[in-house]
Amino acid sequence: MQPFTRFAHYFLEIARQGSLRKAAEVLHISASAIDRQLLLAEQELGVALFERLPAGLRLTAAGELLLADLRRWSKDYARTLERFGELQGLRRGHVTLGLIDALSSGQIAQAMAGLCADYPGLSFSLRFADNRHLAQLVTDAEVDVALMLGHHGPAGLEAHALRKVPLGMAMRSDHPLAQARQLALGKTMGWRHIVAAAPLMIQPHVAALYARCPVPAGQTLDCNDVRMIRSLVAAGVGIAVLSELDVASDVARGELVFVPLAQHQLKPLQLLLCTAPQRQLSRAAQTVITQLRQALEAAQPAP
Repeated sequence: MQPFTRFAHYFLEIARQGSLRKAAEVLHISASAIDRQLLLAEQELGVALFERLPAGLRLTAAGELLLADLRRWSKDYARTLERFGELQGLRRGHVTLGLIDALSSGQIAQAMAGLCADYPGLSFSLRFADNRHLAQLVTDAEVDVALMLGHHGPAGLEAHALRKVPLGMAMRSDHPLAQARQLALGKTMGWRHIVAAAPLMIQPHVAALYARCPVPAGQTLDCNDVRMIRSLVAAGVGIAVLSELDVASDVARGELVFVPLAQHQLKPLQLLLCTAPQRQLSRAAQTVITQLRQALEAAQPAP
């Protein structure tokens, strides 16, 4: 069942694309048919919904109001369907998870496999972003729950600390320092350092560390992509300060080694499960949160 009019779907796609032609391509309908529906709606409502510009269409103030209402109605309808599913014993529902890039493999994939097997009627959406964007997605109800990394949760959100995530040196298994149980940064100055750059989430923490213990000139390579940093370390270019989560899959495969830094130099981060306190979550979302908490808390390494 589709609760919204044909025009509502056309309007949402035009707003998303900013162009009649692009909206028509997505909807597989002629641009003239969409434009006709738009003109009829504007005539009936008595207001212009878009400004016609040489570069495309831009929402008017009235259009912005309609867009906000349609998005809210769409979310409310989705929640209603989830509640219908709850009446049938969690046979259906949809949950959207926000995740940091460091969780793109390993424990989350395993947890999702268990959820899909245990609840075949549930569908899922996974959205990857940095902490700042994830916090906004939770606030805007674009995701049900987000997993973030930090010392504390973002302002305005409820945050539950799942486990400590130490920062340390990632290196090849044949590196001379690979057998160390813990390292002070000063002990690593004989090798090239691949340094995390903005906008990586760990960059401020890494920058503070190197401010206290600078690397000699000519011994650094900075990079703003964790996958490339891991590849450079695996290729023997150097060593890198990363979080344990960043290299968990490489360590599991025996491709890299992770040696924690001394805690007096760098306090461990926390893996945080964040939700909006004012939002009533569906039973499906609550079930997924419980499963994720159990899976990730169980994965906490022994001290």
